[in-house]
Amino acid sequence: MLAKVHSGAVYGVDAYAVEIEVNTGRGDPQTVIVGLPDAAVKESKDRVNTAILNSGFEMPKDRLTINLAPADIKKEGPVFDLPIAIGVLATMGDIPMEALDRFSLVGELALSGEVRRARGVLPITMAMREKKRPAILVPYDNADEAAVVEGIDVYPVKNLREAADIVAGRIAANPYLVDVAKVFETHLIYEEDFADVKGQEHAKRAIEVAVAGGHNLLMIGPPGTGKTMLAKRVPSILPLMALEEALETTKIHSIAGALPPRQALVTRRPFRSPHHTVSDAGLLGGGTHPMPGEVSLAHRGVLFMDELPEFHRNVLEVLRQPLEDGTVTISRASASLTFPCEFMLVAAMNPCPCGYYGDSKHNCRCTPLQIQNYRNKISGPLLDRIDIHIEAPSVRYQELASIGTGEPSAVIRARVLAARAVQQERFKGLRKVRCNAGMRVKELHKHCQLKPDAQAQLKMAITELNFSARAYDRILKVARTIADLANSADIQSDHVFEAIQYRNLDRQFWI
Repeated sequence: MLAKVHSGAVYGVDAYAVEIEVNTGRGDPQTVIVGLPDAAVKESKDRVNTAILNSGFEMPKDRLTINLAPADIKKEGPVFDLPIAIGVLATMGDIPMEALDRFSLVGELALSGEVRRARGVLPITMAMREKKRPAILVPYDNADEAAVVEGIDVYPVKNLREAADIVAGRIAANPYLVDVAKVFETHLIYEEDFADVKGQEHAKRAIEVAVAGGHNLLMIGPPGTGKTMLAKRVPSILPLMALEEALETTKIHSIAGALPPRQALVTRRPFRSPHHTVSDAGLLGGGTHPMPGEVSLAHRGVLFMDELPEFHRNVLEVLRQPLEDGTVTISRASASLTFPCEFMLVAAMNPCPCGYYGDSKHNCRCTPLQIQNYRNKISGPLLDRIDIHIEAPSVRYQELASIGTGEPSAVIRARVLAARAVQQERFKGLRKVRCNAGMRVKELHKHCQLKPDAQAQLKMAITELNFSARAYDRILKVARTIADLANSADIQSDHVFEAIQYRNLDRQFWI
């Protein structure tokens, strides 16, 4: 007897439909799985057999053949346990064959018959909706993320017995519903707020400019000046996520297994802070079966790299392509996968190996050669992609002891949103340009025309301050953002002057 069960599998950040054929026939009493299964899929026969017996059902006494179609794509992971078990029960007559057409299924089985949470349930649910499947059974812990997909009924199940009863129609179950608007409302409050930060007004202004224009940022300062504290508060002034952005980000977290149980969506901008010992595969993604890395988990959010020169040189160099393209491609012999990674890079570093070069409170113990070698760990091509680099000096006692609080994040975000609205109107119709940081040469020439006094200011920076040619475009982009924050259609000389202040490395900060 042949049963056909519908399921899905993840490929990159998307999913595709998988038809599971379960056939019982004459032959030795063994279970064979075909269709390019990996080791985890091959082992599912033992999990399924035990789960069926422990759930009070009987296993077939004949040969059991299971085919996963399409057969030319490698199947990975334990997500096929539940649909395989339901197919086996259908061949035994425990579930009517006609009932299988209505449901898609995904989930891992424990030996007890419990249905465990699985990776990639959100993209699989979206794929089943595109295939016009009317309903899907998912693990109970994945119900919230699946239920945000409109146009398909989602039924969470806790064990194999419950799943079989729902498919067979022996129990009446209502589709699981999630109020998406309420999900967004419950995640609007950030624990970290700029009101907690005392002092560092110059750094806070630079962060506001960076967020308003989508610019990457590097903070340089001695230990204990609040660089990490400032970085952690950057998501609190980023624009709130739209539903489309939340779905795109949640898909990545679901595939990577980074989505907490019972969480429907990633509604806050991600903040990822990998340790400086991270490998290039951990940062970009990879592995035998390529998974998203830190840059993709930071998609639509912030990637914070503390102690930037302490990262391995090859790790820093592989950042260049993701920063430029907003995507990362992982090539293997079997496939080439592309993951999105549009993020804002916020980095922090000490001015020298000991951390106290230029600090009025401590003496630096480093030689000029050590300082230069420390700086050279960050290559010029990587610095090319960081628009703003500023100094974060030590905070004075008067600022630390002050009773008042700083400007709250909500107020700063309002100014950021106003500047972003101007940019959205400016770049309407351009698919790859969302904000000023993404302007190409054509957009620079069109939107960054300077008045004579502003041109003179920039000429002085290039000639007298010995700025490099690569700084020219960055200053224009940042000046355009500063003008947007000031609600100015033209870039004024004071906007250019402020943008020049955000190029510490080009002003030979350590020399």
